[in-house]
Amino acid sequence: MKCLLCEKYSLTQHICKNCQTQFLQPSLYKRKLSNGIEVISFYRYEDIKKLLFTKHTDIGYHIYTLLAKLSFKKFAQEFHFGEQVASVGIDDTTRSGYSHTAVLNRALKSTDIKALYGTLRATNSINYSGESRAFREENPRNFKLKNFRTKYVILVDDIITTGTTLSEAIIVLKEKEKEVIFCLTLCDVSLK
Repeated sequence: MKCLLCEKYSLTQHICKNCQTQFLQPSLYKRKLSNGIEVISFYRYEDIKKLLFTKHTDIGYHIYTLLAKLSFKKFAQEFHFGEQVASVGIDDTTRSGYSHTAVLNRALKSTDIKALYGTLRATNSINYSGESRAFREENPRNFKLKNFRTKYVILVDDIITTGTTLSEAIIVLKEKEKEVIFCLTLCDVSLK
């Protein structure tokens, strides 16, 4: 198969090792939501936009798995909190054969992080892609939270644009006496 970035042949992966090293090394980008919760992202949206467009295609699972391995998994190996933390994906409902947030969340599984699935589901599945902040606020996700024991939570999503979805999820978790210590996203649209 051809590497999606350089178009050279790669026997085993959709993105060759050379391109992974040259173009997909994550950095940590931070921003705060209006409620003060920090969001940590690994890539600028513009740098991986073409790869994100594979989300609802046959190779999307493989691309998201690779990006999760390069970023979320490395982060989890370095993360220490002192007690067990739950990672919860934003609406990890399966679409197009897999859930992109579940793939990212799975990569966080470590000694200190327990990845939870099917825990935070949206009852409103409207598509926010390309929509304004006003549209997002007028059409909330209306999350339903399945109860779990762990107090501390890392929220996981693939992209942060306005922060509306993460903020809504944080409110739902707080109502159930859960404390979101930070959010992790693959990329941040606001980074130039």
